[in-house]
Amino acid sequence: MCGIAGWVDFERDLSGQGACLGEMTAALAPRGPDDSGLWLSRHAAVGHRRLAVIDIAGGAQPMAATRSPGGGEIVLTYSGEVYNFRQLRTELEARGHDLRTRSDTEVVLHAYLEWGASAVERMVGIFAFAVWDTDQRQLLLVRDRLGVKPLYYHRYPGGLLFGSEPKAILANPLFTARMSEQSLPMLLNPRLTPAGRTPLLDLAEVRPGHVVRLTPSGLAETRYWALEAREHTDDLDKTVSTVRELVEQIVAEQMVADVPLGTLLSGGLDSSVVAALAAEFRRENGAEPLATYSVDFAGADTDFRPTVLRPERDGPYAALAAAHIGSVHREVVVSDERMRAALPAARRARDLPSLGQLDASMLELFGAVRQTSTVALSGEAADEVFGGYPWFFHDEAVWADTFPWLGDAVRLTDFLAPDVRSRIKPRDQEQDLYRSLLAGMSGLPGETGLTARMREALYLSMQGPLAVLLDRKDRMSMAVGLEVRVPFCDHRLVEYVWNVPWEMKTADGREKSLLRMAFADRLPTPVLERPKSAYPATFSPDYASEVISGIRALAADPRSPLAGLLDRRGIEDAIAAADRPTLVFANPAHVLTPLLEVDLWMRELGVTVC
Repeated sequence: MCGIAGWVDFERDLSGQGACLGEMTAALAPRGPDDSGLWLSRHAAVGHRRLAVIDIAGGAQPMAATRSPGGGEIVLTYSGEVYNFRQLRTELEARGHDLRTRSDTEVVLHAYLEWGASAVERMVGIFAFAVWDTDQRQLLLVRDRLGVKPLYYHRYPGGLLFGSEPKAILANPLFTARMSEQSLPMLLNPRLTPAGRTPLLDLAEVRPGHVVRLTPSGLAETRYWALEAREHTDDLDKTVSTVRELVEQIVAEQMVADVPLGTLLSGGLDSSVVAALAAEFRRENGAEPLATYSVDFAGADTDFRPTVLRPERDGPYAALAAAHIGSVHREVVVSDERMRAALPAARRARDLPSLGQLDASMLELFGAVRQTSTVALSGEAADEVFGGYPWFFHDEAVWADTFPWLGDAVRLTDFLAPDVRSRIKPRDQEQDLYRSLLAGMSGLPGETGLTARMREALYLSMQGPLAVLLDRKDRMSMAVGLEVRVPFCDHRLVEYVWNVPWEMKTADGREKSLLRMAFADRLPTPVLERPKSAYPATFSPDYASEVISGIRALAADPRSPLAGLLDRRGIEDAIAAADRPTLVFANPAHVLTPLLEVDLWMRELGVTVC
């Protein structure tokens, strides 16, 4: 997937800033362990760290071209995969372009030369890239439609810094990590982060489906993709067959790689569908059996407690699915000790507050995957696209005048000090975001009742919650140089299923009916019928006790960056309340981890509140 970084300044000479650009780029070394490159000019400095996946020999970056002999250089630094690059290559060659490599990078560069910023509308894939156009004195920052690949920037008078992760921008002395109290709600619940915002002042993220353009006259943002409501005219049989055809096509497209490829396999419906199709693809192409991977926790045999969101353990189902599809399966077992050891690395990978055990265990999983595979396919987004979460079937959550995915759990902002709550008004922030997202949603005229509300519920889930899942997947995978592809985030599938009425999405009376019906012949019955079970969480009592002790210690620590911002009595109330079952959380440690992680993040990055 790679890491990209750069610096544009219209008022100073950057040609001598190689050392600083080198530090920005080096900060992203885990994202691109195979190669690095820098390109410097008077007003632009562009860096790249490469994870070689396609055309190992020919895809080095930054990559440059000119529109005509003697013209200014057009420079690309690119992260991601454009799955239809071969079709685009054929079209570009027919238009007279001379492409000399087999890489999708060169296709992206020449697509810009041919079509300008609108080239992105022709691309199918997951990507984030920057193009510096010397002739036009402009920088383009581009992000894929669903926001699978990240891209951050810091705008300052006269210029801009950008990078795949905040750490690239933090490596430049022009940026200082600061935040305001107003950021506390999104720190304590990242799913409430508005698209494009970050908790750090003056640090923005390119929004999914957007292009940011910087010229000497200023910065402008353009949206090139959005979900649009359309009448769905296919009957159920046609809808199921279309879903089947789309998913089969998408997985086949995403199997292209010049390096070892595997899949994640939890034994749930989503990952099992992807793994089954990937295994078939390999057999049909005479390749070795597919490698699949899952994660569990040491001691789970005795520690595990069923919850609404995690009713069962993955292990037996993953083994059953692997045997059925003929994959070579490995279960990665994470002990408390391994998780503790992985937490600092998970925090470094984030740059923003981590998710604690959920990040650390995923980092351990991906580290094990990387030992044998450079690319992995995953089932993320199927729940948001097809409707898989328990709260979609909980009347109180569905009809609440707020985000259904908040469920019935405590809000950590309720345990801020009363004077802080009165200043930042977290409930008002929540409502403002909720209203603004719904106002920007495309609805279908005449759609009413549960059908209309579930369109809203799915749309809201494809905003903050999906962004958090994709961000975690990206950070933890790229921290070990692993590229993770997400077939259910393909915009063609998302657009089609988005407009399927809720009664069809639940045609068999359950969650994700369309996906289950489309692949009923590919999976063993227990896997096909298994209820939704989220990514595993540890139920270790020792780990939970450590988290709770740490939270109590920070609440009493006058040196904590959060000193004076928390209500100590409220913290104890939160600890007590966290014992009750909820739709969302696994246990008290799961609920309260953000308090501890925000404190640690502020200490480690030296973040100041202003």
